[in-house]
Amino acid sequence: MRWASAISTAAEPARACFDAAAAIQRGLDGAGADLVLVFASHAHGDAWPELRDRLSEAFPGALLLGCSAQCVIGDGREVEEGPGLSLTAASLPGSALAPFHIDPGTLPEGALGAELFGVPANSRPSFIVLADPFTTQTESLLQCLDASFPACVKIGGLASGGAQPGENTLLLGEQLQHFGLVGVAISGGVRIDAIVAQGCRPIGQPMFVTGARENLLLELDGQPPVRILQELYDGLGPGDQQLARSSLFLGLVMREGEVEYRQGDFLIRNLAGMDQESGAVAVAANLDEARVVQFHLRDARTSAEDLRDCLSRYARDKRAGAPAGALLFSCLGRGRGLYGEPDHDSRMFREHLGPLPLGGFFCNGEIGPVQGRTYLHGYTSSFGIFRTEG
Repeated sequence: MRWASAISTAAEPARACFDAAAAIQRGLDGAGADLVLVFASHAHGDAWPELRDRLSEAFPGALLLGCSAQCVIGDGREVEEGPGLSLTAASLPGSALAPFHIDPGTLPEGALGAELFGVPANSRPSFIVLADPFTTQTESLLQCLDASFPACVKIGGLASGGAQPGENTLLLGEQLQHFGLVGVAISGGVRIDAIVAQGCRPIGQPMFVTGARENLLLELDGQPPVRILQELYDGLGPGDQQLARSSLFLGLVMREGEVEYRQGDFLIRNLAGMDQESGAVAVAANLDEARVVQFHLRDARTSAEDLRDCLSRYARDKRAGAPAGALLFSCLGRGRGLYGEPDHDSRMFREHLGPLPLGGFFCNGEIGPVQGRTYLHGYTSSFGIFRTEG
């Protein structure tokens, strides 16, 4: 298995394709590409047919998979302004690729199964998934994927750059779509290790949900959540109080039965609103009574520390098969706007894992697992690291 990543900031699509494809071919060192991931910034929005045709010619026989992006990532760089074309290619001898496109308008009613994704339920593929945020119930399809392939890793993201339905582009093979979900199931000797850095730190103490209705949090340890939040806010320092006004989240514990919890044990979800009269809080997730939750804050320092911890733990673990390449699906809310500097997450990745080929894009939502279940995240960096299955 061999991977290569390249990026071009050329404004002309022909030049961008030529430069990036040439760099990929040098990186593959004579190996033929089986899979090419393509992410193009909105400056290339009208050029997708030309990009597809030129890349099909440059990589005959390879599966093209990609989408439009507000900003792109490749070859250790994060291009957040102006034109950008990111290519990440893999030579995957002995592996099988099963591409799929799901049109939400044609989905059958009732339970959805493995047949949607073009591979049998008893296989053990890994998945790369890209979706249009305006036309796809991505979380429902991820639940379907988990139900059909519970032991398999799924990574990806939601296309970005478009402001309304029809403005995002999804690429799968020779097909260009503006709706639904595309992806590929990779079987045979390839493993994806996922790192999901949610970038939050807990405040206060873990509490039990003692009252909930769907996504409404009605009671925490027998008290109205708004009262809990006010007491928590009053005990914070000035800096954290300022953060709490704009960057407050709820973490749902995903490892039940534990006595102590740490970052990575929580699924982070937005707070969607508060009702001062009833004391209830709306959360961007359905809640179960008796679940343990804890409030969290997010800022640049916490996000950097969380990513550093995640990458350090991965680098320390001993795994069969050295990593060959990686993909990064990062939130539009990260990057220079969060850290005040370019290339932050890509640079930290290389500091911990070396000069692995790394490509990707900035998403409208990031796909990756937390404690064995796949979720759609926000404000997250989700990495997929590819290695030979041991």
